[in-house]
Amino acid sequence: MAVAPLEAKIELERRDLVVDGIRVAVFEGGTGEPCLLLHGYPESHRCWRRVVPELSKSRRVFAPDWFGWGASERSLAVNLDYDSEVERIGKLLDELGLGRVDLVGHDYGGFLSLGFAIRHPERVRRLAVLNSRAQRTFSGISYFQFGTLSFLAGSPLFGWLFDLLPHHAIHASKMRRYVANGAFSTDELDGYIGWLKEREGKRWFHHYWSFYRVDPRPELAVGAGRLAMPTALIWGDRDPYLPFEIAEELAASIPGARLTRIAGGDHYIVEERPAEVVVALQELLGRPAP
Repeated sequence: MAVAPLEAKIELERRDLVVDGIRVAVFEGGTGEPCLLLHGYPESHRCWRRVVPELSKSRRVFAPDWFGWGASERSLAVNLDYDSEVERIGKLLDELGLGRVDLVGHDYGGFLSLGFAIRHPERVRRLAVLNSRAQRTFSGISYFQFGTLSFLAGSPLFGWLFDLLPHHAIHASKMRRYVANGAFSTDELDGYIGWLKEREGKRWFHHYWSFYRVDPRPELAVGAGRLAMPTALIWGDRDPYLPFEIAEELAASIPGARLTRIAGGDHYIVEERPAEVVVALQELLGRPAP
């Protein structure tokens, strides 16, 4: 299937909404049925910049900066546990005046999207999950590293250790490989993590990790088997954080799910291999939804 040049651009309109008392920036454009795109960690709506021009030809695309990320407000008053975050998808849809949407989530966005589709299937027309912890969790050293951040941030005794860590430098070092493979530029990377240098950003980052948990959520593995909407799993198979086996297990449990394996693809697959992601998403969006 041929894909039009991905350098084409579309001007997205920004709309600021208030959900759960938090200001959230939503970027939208295109025409057709609504499609909600949820980005991953530690990105923003900008991660979809190479796929939106194609998707917007047949969909009204809504790409928020998730609560606390990108241009959205970093509130220390908000509860960021998993259940609250999942329910915010519905609250965001309500504020946008949307009932039922095509839901596409990468990484953290995919983790939330899977939970929302299981809890509120009546609001999800089609579902796509891309390189996400989904029903499982991180592999090897990543599980230990993220688990340590969660423990320190949530600990009354050791929280000060979390604040001593050079979070911006750590993220810049780990994500340099994605600048090298062309997923994003140095400027794009700075847009994703530059706020980690700021006092407000550091405080919110601590707040976020104090709620985050790395343990698997078995109810997602069970609930996936009840999903009836057309579903696509799109995965780079060289992801050092989230192995391809997660996608295989999820695809096997969801009736009729279609799995696209992007050979050699890394974690930030939407930005690294956008043409292949577009093909897989267009195939999903062309499938009839009940």
